[in-house]
Amino acid sequence: MEDNVDLCWRKSSYSGNGGGNCVEVAGHDSMILVRDTKDRGRGPVHRFTAAEWRAFVAGVRNGEFDLDDSGQLP
Repeated sequence: MEDNVDLCWRKSSYSGNGGGNCVEVAGHDSMILVRDTKDRGRGPVHRFTAAEWRAFVAGVRNGEFDLDDSGQLP
């Protein structure tokens, strides 16, 4: 799908210039697409509905995915 379309990918604002933990997001056909910056051409593209994306963003804002001191989800 996205191979035939010129998507406007946007890099996460939390991604540093030299960091390897970056994601990019684009919108296409009412879907939110997410990919790993390091694997732009080879890696998978994850697809989410707008409702799924809103739920994920709300969870991030509420700290649902924050790691504890040992690097694990509580």
